[in-house]
Amino acid sequence: MMKRFLRHIAIASVVMASLLALAEDASAQTDTSKSSSSSAITRKRGSDKDNTGADGRATAVTDRMQQRFDSTPDVGDADKEWMRVIYRQLDLDRAANAPLYYPVDIIDGEENLFRIIMRLLMADQIKAYEYLDGREIFTDKYRLAVRDLLDKCYIAYSEAKGSTEKSPRFVADEADIPAAEVLRYYVIEQWEFDRRNNRLHNNILAICPVLMRVGEYSSEPEPMPLFWIRYSDLRPHLLTRSVFMTDDNNLPTGTYDDYFTLGRYDGEIYKTRNLRNLSMAQMYPEPEARKQAQDSIQATLDNFNKKLWVPSLDELTAAREAREAAAAPDSATTAQESAKPSRSRSARAAAKKSSKTTKARKAKKEPKAKPAASSTATRSVRNRRK
Repeated sequence: MMKRFLRHIAIASVVMASLLALAEDASAQTDTSKSSSSSAITRKRGSDKDNTGADGRATAVTDRMQQRFDSTPDVGDADKEWMRVIYRQLDLDRAANAPLYYPVDIIDGEENLFRIIMRLLMADQIKAYEYLDGREIFTDKYRLAVRDLLDKCYIAYSEAKGSTEKSPRFVADEADIPAAEVLRYYVIEQWEFDRRNNRLHNNILAICPVLMRVGEYSSEPEPMPLFWIRYSDLRPHLLTRSVFMTDDNNLPTGTYDDYFTLGRYDGEIYKTRNLRNLSMAQMYPEPEARKQAQDSIQATLDNFNKKLWVPSLDELTAAREAREAAAAPDSATTAQESAKPSRSRSARAAAKKSSKTTKARKAKKEPKAKPAASSTATRSVRNRRK
């Protein structure tokens, strides 16, 4: 009995030792997996230079976000069936373009588009390219130095902390930024039809702020285009900036990127890409002809998608009913006009008949007068004696 008891104790001790060994192996594997997984998902945080502006404020644009936009593949030329490049002029006095101008001064951290652009330029986070009359070349050869740009706009500045010769950074007083004088923007649109999706897309290529300032030899403000900025460089920063889309809602329901990609702005076409590199004013000197050409181009863009698809039966029925409803007043008017001559003919016939009846009655009532007897009697020669 004692031997059996001792044997059970030995077996239990062996089982406990095995269980402890398994537990130690499991905990070791868990620690190894934790260390390997934590090392595998180590994230690289952006440096202060990448995420902080010249004024020390965070831009909230990480390296990962910028790489996402840089690596986005464009639609290849083989997939494009049609493309047209449109130049628009956005006047900020129009109600639809007000979100680009207001607020002129910084209020509760909100600032207009030109202040955002200048802050990013001074922080060396975007590039500005020279404005050439009639062409846009986005290469390093035509890249503008920010120092020269600030001198051109008469903006007082100083070098920021961390500025280097290869990557110069500047700071300027907010009151010296001429945000109130930028009253116009030029926008380059690229409309392209992608046959993979059978849709027409509008891609913003570049934006140019236009400074309206009185010159030395003029009394009226003259447009002075400052520089071109590629929208792909500016877009990651616009995604983080909210904007009021309409006066009916006082909450910022969208971003600057939504404003541009949804086409909420209002601008007239001042040029299209052509072989002769001429503007609309050069091609159509007469204002009426130029306006007609602009409307024709805009109508082509608006109706492009509508002409891609065969209308459904419901759409055809609705269109036919609309045409019939539009033609109904014309048919009623035609019936009234056609009824007028018939009434006039019947009236003339009735008048003619009445006239004949009146003449007949007069003829009955007034018998013909007998001829008066002659004063000289004439003897008859009939049965005269011979």
